Amino acid sequence: MHSKGLNIIGVSLDKEKSKWTEAIAKDGLTWTHVSNLKFWDEPIAKQYNVESIPATFILDASGKVVAQDLRGPELRAKILELLAK
Repeated sequence: MHSKGLNIIGVSLDKEKSKWTEAIAKDGLTWTHVSNLKFWDEPIAKQYNVESIPATFILDASGKVVAQDLRGPELRAKILELLAK
C-alpha cells in the first residue's frame, strides 16, 4: 500500500546492532527501520509510552495518533479507511 501513501517505520528496542540488522534481512523487511540500540530506554518508545511489544501506532498526515495496537483485519481496515480519505 506504499504507492497509496502508506509509510511504515519500524522502531527497534534491540541492544545489539548486528542482531537487529540480521533480523531485518532475514525477515525481508523493506520499510524504514530505526533504533538507538537502547532497549527500553529508546526515546521514541518513551515518547509513545510503549510498555510492551509489539506496539503499533497509526499516525495521520499531521503526525497525530489516530489508532494504536490494532492487529490483523482491524489494522488493515483502519489503514484502508485512512488511505481512502
